[in-house]
Amino acid sequence: MPFYQRVGQIPRKRHTQFRQPDGSLYHEQLVGTLGFHGVSSLLYHRHAPTEIKKVGEPRPFAPKLLKDRPLEPAHLRTLAQTSTGGDYLQARQTLLGNADVTMSICNPTEQRMDYYYKNALADEVIFVHEGRGELWSQLGKLAFEPGDYVVIPRTIIHQLHFEEGPVRLLIIESFSPVETCRRYRNHFGQLLEHAPYCERDFRGPTELIEGDVRESGEYEVRVKKDGLLHTLVYGHSPFDVVGWDGYFYPYATSIHDFEPITGRIHQPPPVHQQFEGNNFVICSFVPRLFDYHPLAIPAPYNHSNVDSDEVLYYVAGNFMSRKGVDLASFTWHPSGIPHGPHPGTVEASIGKKETHELAVMVDTFRPLYLTEAALPYVDPRYPMSWQPGFVPDPPRAADMMD
Repeated sequence: MPFYQRVGQIPRKRHTQFRQPDGSLYHEQLVGTLGFHGVSSLLYHRHAPTEIKKVGEPRPFAPKLLKDRPLEPAHLRTLAQTSTGGDYLQARQTLLGNADVTMSICNPTEQRMDYYYKNALADEVIFVHEGRGELWSQLGKLAFEPGDYVVIPRTIIHQLHFEEGPVRLLIIESFSPVETCRRYRNHFGQLLEHAPYCERDFRGPTELIEGDVRESGEYEVRVKKDGLLHTLVYGHSPFDVVGWDGYFYPYATSIHDFEPITGRIHQPPPVHQQFEGNNFVICSFVPRLFDYHPLAIPAPYNHSNVDSDEVLYYVAGNFMSRKGVDLASFTWHPSGIPHGPHPGTVEASIGKKETHELAVMVDTFRPLYLTEAALPYVDPRYPMSWQPGFVPDPPRAADMMD
């Protein structure tokens, strides 16, 4: 993140004595990425964050990528899958991935986690399609609602607490730090005037966790690393932080606060970019005015994915260039073959003044692969849906966004 935050109590100078009411020292912890060259925060704990009591046996926790499937576009219809398991971690189903990024659905039925979770190797971007709640972490509480992107940097220990009601999440896991777009920042890190968002659109934690953080006991932390889920039991709550400051923390921003960039003729996909990681970008398609040249064609032109795979996750509204696509669907167009609007959608777009669609796009610069978990969602008719006269299956639901 391009700005500094401070919550709770911290000493005036870093790496200096900071004492608790009983005279003992608080335990300082530096948390960050890229060695000592990336962004970081300093946390101050009541107890040592290294106090391991037990180590459990690791268990497999990785998707199986399918690398021998035909080269073809794919449509994954996940709308009917209203539940994918129990809590936030158990409910994940990874559908697409490569060595840089994975994409999962997560529709948990349990409101709370009775343990703590940490991804040791990847940042996680949660897009909240349905549901409300709070992210609890060492750095405090962060509320979220439909339309929010919640970005959780690697190594942050956290829990998700959901309010009653259906929950539908898209989880993008990045094996490099997730950042705002570099072309929208100056060399000081400030977002520039032409950026489609500004610092006011980002929310960080503001309230530290109270409760059992002073009590000794057994606190289970599940750590995802190298395709395994490890279990460590600590003697005190990892949320026993009295203060922190820095640039490394979970934050949220809403797709509804993304300001679209438009023009006289059709703008290319990079104008929709929201985040970037190594070898991939995340984009937001939001309600916007269409192109205003008198002969403009609002529908996108055919293009060849020479260097990238393109994944669209459909959130709300009707996407003008696709037929028969549900909400909560994924369309995946792999590199190596061209793709474009469905027959009839180009002519139908002419003269339209605006769109109310919402979608999240992930473009990767190395090939993606379906997983075994994705196979039940595959629409077998989709690769042939550009044939003249093709009649797609009708979408299965209307707008779900609040």
